[in-house]
Amino acid sequence: MNLTIAKTYIENQLNVFHTFQYRGSRNIVDEFSGRIVFCFSSIFLILTENNQYKSFSYNDYIANFFRFIS
Repeated sequence: MNLTIAKTYIENQLNVFHTFQYRGSRNIVDEFSGRIVFCFSSIFLILTENNQYKSFSYNDYIANFFRFIS
């Protein structure tokens, strides 16, 4: 997968409710639900059910640190 494919896929998921999983440092896994609300040139923002914004880079998605569960 390359950056263009990742950006296109994530931009197509704008405003669609999903459950996400993020594998952070020290094997911490964070699962949350929300929707992608903004896509910028190097990051995208997710608004969670708790009305918190979380930002991720497209490289997080490419490297499988960030993934869609449903």
